[in-house]
Amino acid sequence: MEYSPNRRHFILSAGLGTAALAMNSTPTYASKSNEIRIGVIGTANQARANWEPVAAAGGKIVTVCDVDENLAVDIRKKHPDAKFFSDYRKLLEAKGIDAVIVSTADHNHFPATYLAIQAGLHVYCEKPLTHTVGEARRIIEATRQKKVVTQMGTQIHAGKNYRRVVEILQSGAIGEINEVQTWVGTSYGKQSLKARVGNPSDKIPAGFNYDLWLGPVAERPYSSAYHPFNWRHFWAFGGGALADMACHHMDLPFWALGLKHPSTVSAKGSPVDPEICHEWCDVEYIFLRENKEPLKLTWSDGPRNQTLVKELGLQNYAGGGNLFIGKKGMLVANYGSYTLLPKEQFKDFKAPAPTIPDSIGHHKEWLEAIRKRTSTTCNFEYSGTLTEAVLLGTVAYRTGKKLEWDAKNLKATNVSEADKLIHKEYRKGWAV
Repeated sequence: MEYSPNRRHFILSAGLGTAALAMNSTPTYASKSNEIRIGVIGTANQARANWEPVAAAGGKIVTVCDVDENLAVDIRKKHPDAKFFSDYRKLLEAKGIDAVIVSTADHNHFPATYLAIQAGLHVYCEKPLTHTVGEARRIIEATRQKKVVTQMGTQIHAGKNYRRVVEILQSGAIGEINEVQTWVGTSYGKQSLKARVGNPSDKIPAGFNYDLWLGPVAERPYSSAYHPFNWRHFWAFGGGALADMACHHMDLPFWALGLKHPSTVSAKGSPVDPEICHEWCDVEYIFLRENKEPLKLTWSDGPRNQTLVKELGLQNYAGGGNLFIGKKGMLVANYGSYTLLPKEQFKDFKAPAPTIPDSIGHHKEWLEAIRKRTSTTCNFEYSGTLTEAVLLGTVAYRTGKKLEWDAKNLKATNVSEADKLIHKEYRKGWAV
């Protein structure tokens, strides 16, 4: 059986379902008008895809921050009354905001989000939630303490397709699942970008505050190879395709199978470079489960053929997806469609009745959760745990060793050199 919703309907209806988990926090917005005053940190590209729907759903943008004034032109035109900042630390000290959207480069996710939580603000943060495993754990702990309403930008979590796949898998249609293969064709780590670093002719563009863009990262000369997007190729700022895309794709098995912390993580890939990310990477996670066999989840990124997908004649899934292997069959899914295998076996399959409510809109769900003092299904408790697992893959790749993972103590018990990648030092003035 195959299922693929209309693409336009899928995009327009994408959103998160609101969980019924009650929060103990008291919202700071004006209760009479239900107005939620929003601070926007990061304004262009994916950031725009966040603040525009939040504003459309009723969030009032009152403060705006971007280190590049050139990228902030559009939001400042559309929200001329919003106060503008170049330093998000100053924005977070301002009065009159209830919640913030963090859509910076990865290396600034943690300090901006953590400071916002400590200020009692509700937070929406793009994926991955943080730049390191240790930062993700600190965000989880801070959220538990402050009890603010949170959501990570795993927008596909909201689509109908993921919800239907979760229902099918949890119904037992393909039996007990002991293996999941996850992949994406995205690739970073271009050596040509590394060659551009250190070019003496590079000049900081007018209107771009490079020092604030670096934020917690140790000082280094400006390079046009970093900003505004190619930072994803560098370990100092991003984490390659794994950090960029795995929170979207691994979200589905984490949700459907209730995964949390792996027990071991190992990886291989293109030659490890201390500065630039991998061109391709394969990661193997093993999850121990109570009263079930261990589950193996493999991740693969880069523009390489997916052998099993090709063998099964599923080339339309080659761009990215998940293959769930059960004892009674298989299911392959991407963002907008799924196929049960073998097709002949499932030709008369009838999907279970929907049990996961459709979303009112990914960003609107966050606003409604703030108003109603409830939680979102991609809150930082859930998405922080997902982020920890994702980023452990980069640690295993960079150390070149299989990690025996002690999740409680946040430590690879057999690889001491992993510590410096699980945690990191911050530049003076940026430690939080």
